[in-house]
Amino acid sequence: MKWTVRIVTFLAMMLLLLQGVAVVADNLSVEPLAKKSVAAIIDCTGMIDEGLYKSIQRRSEEAIENGATHLIFKVGTYGGRVDSADLISKYMILELASQVHTIAYVDTEAISAGAMISVSCQDIIMRQNTSIGDSAPIIMGGKLEGVEREKTESFIRALFSRAAQANDYPEPLLLAMVTDSIKVYRIKNLETGKLEFFDGDILPQDPNVYALGSKELIVKEGQLLTVTANKALEYGISRATVEDVNEAMSFIEARDGISFAGQPKVYETSWSEKMVCMVNHPSVTGVLFMIAMLGVYIEFKTPGIGLAGGVALVCFAIVFGSRFLWDLANWIEVAIFLVGIVLLMIEFFFIPGFGLAGGVGILCILAGFVGMLVKNPPDKLPIPVTPFDWMDLQNGVIAISLGFVGFVVIAWLLSKILPKVEMFSGVTLAPAKSKIVNPVSATSEIQNVNIKAGDVGLAITNLHPAGRARFADAVVDVVTDGRFIDAGKDIEILEIRGNHVEVKEPASRW
Repeated sequence: MKWTVRIVTFLAMMLLLLQGVAVVADNLSVEPLAKKSVAAIIDCTGMIDEGLYKSIQRRSEEAIENGATHLIFKVGTYGGRVDSADLISKYMILELASQVHTIAYVDTEAISAGAMISVSCQDIIMRQNTSIGDSAPIIMGGKLEGVEREKTESFIRALFSRAAQANDYPEPLLLAMVTDSIKVYRIKNLETGKLEFFDGDILPQDPNVYALGSKELIVKEGQLLTVTANKALEYGISRATVEDVNEAMSFIEARDGISFAGQPKVYETSWSEKMVCMVNHPSVTGVLFMIAMLGVYIEFKTPGIGLAGGVALVCFAIVFGSRFLWDLANWIEVAIFLVGIVLLMIEFFFIPGFGLAGGVGILCILAGFVGMLVKNPPDKLPIPVTPFDWMDLQNGVIAISLGFVGFVVIAWLLSKILPKVEMFSGVTLAPAKSKIVNPVSATSEIQNVNIKAGDVGLAITNLHPAGRARFADAVVDVVTDGRFIDAGKDIEILEIRGNHVEVKEPASRW
């Protein structure tokens, strides 16, 4: 009996002890600390091109490696290349979305390709008084019409549809940013009480589900949709309208029940990425082409190898080299270009007159440049395939053509103005002033000088192939038939055409 009482008492005491421990544990227990989220800001401003795509890839991967859970893309752009925006869009939807939460923070404007990038993010948050939309395709120096326009628009509409379906944006409104051929209505769903958007050609038919009699026209036919921050929020394109990026982060924290650890790190575009983007812009390519051609022109117009030739080589190297930094150059177009340069040099220096080698050389140079304008990967021939390849080629050809026109105009001005300036008198073949008796002046005509084909004179400068020579008491600018002649050598006039005096060494010296 005593043992029974002792056992019962012991069990009762153990039960009371366990209950007390449980109470104390409940009182001391705290909720486990939620893991802090980490935000990173990726700058996405300026021209949208292949360089920005590469830069976004690099910076996003770096941010994720540093523990970022939310990538905030700071958007401020009027657009750029559609194919580059498509690459960025696919990267955001197909790759980044499975790793981090993507947010487009529209800081100033998201127009054209900028809108495509924004809707590719899982959330759009817009700063007060900003705008988004107007994504119709355009080309430099012209406009798209007919089948060509529909072919391009249909591709872009598919990109916006993909983004709308992936990130729950109103698809008809996004399509209205691309084309002006649709009308968009807003109709109330009587069952859910929500306002929904419909293409005017695909309106719902059930009056018991939708308030068809009170449908509201949001986008008229012939109008491209561009909306401000407040309208974007009203239409469900953006999630919030804020004052700054800190308020945008606070909105995400409150909505998703998370907490960001400190201030977000900003990942800027590097100076080298900005430089490559600038160099590959069609207008800059056109300017570099113009400068290079001027360098070649001046080099052939002056004796010896000088600064102008070096500048031309640098410009050509920049144009072609920048393509390799994007992995969009092909050795084929570089080889063709170099072959053209070699043929042209052979024509100028070794073959009298101008014939087949020079013509083929010019064609090879042009073919190399045209091939360079097509954004092909290294393992593909520089042949346009997509509509955007043809748009690139057209824009590039326009830029190069403008550069060539600029070269012609400036070269003409140089030939007219510089010979009159004493310090630049050797820049062109136009004769400059001399202290020799009766020299040919910059404005004289060769016909007024007492020289003729067959006359023998003396080279007073190196003729490589251009320079100066003295015939009796006159000094004139001359050019050889392709060979180099050193100063002090006898020369013979081969032909006179206007102010162009072509010379060679006398027959006995060949």
